[in-house]
Amino acid sequence: MTTTKILIALATLPLALAPLAAAAQTVGEDSAICNAGHGPAIQANIVGMKDRAGEVKLEIYPANETDFLRDDYLLIKEHKLFRRITALTPKSGPVSLCIKVPGPGRYAILFTHNRDSQSKFSFWTDGAGFPGGERMGRSRPKLNQALIDAGPGITNVTIRAQYLRGLGGFAPMKD
Repeated sequence: MTTTKILIALATLPLALAPLAAAAQTVGEDSAICNAGHGPAIQANIVGMKDRAGEVKLEIYPANETDFLRDDYLLIKEHKLFRRITALTPKSGPVSLCIKVPGPGRYAILFTHNRDSQSKFSFWTDGAGFPGGERMGRSRPKLNQALIDAGPGITNVTIRAQYLRGLGGFAPMKD
């Protein structure tokens, strides 16, 4: 191989590795959809996580009070929208989850940080968040905190993780 060919190969290496870098930033079984820019999908960029333990989860619900946060098996049994993706929490760097949606429209979305990797949410240790960014407190989350309008492509949203913080209930970690 000539010196010129080696230099050209080295110069194009960053371009060849760019898809790998993009894939490393987005996790979950639908990450290839967001990395390729194909939709409709929601890419949730998670900020304010307590630590990098366990796994992260993103769930999509119908955008109505009756079905919001309802048991997944009931929604599935009734042929209603419910979708969940999970991934191991990345050890470093930004945390971004991608979840495909059936089409453009309004959805309710929930993020959870399952710190002990158990299947059930632990009020005492796990975190949660919604696109609305409002402090969750001690009451059941409101539908309007979770609503997102997804377009035909990739819809980006930032979600601030919240954890139990004393008697005041769930709140973001202090920066």
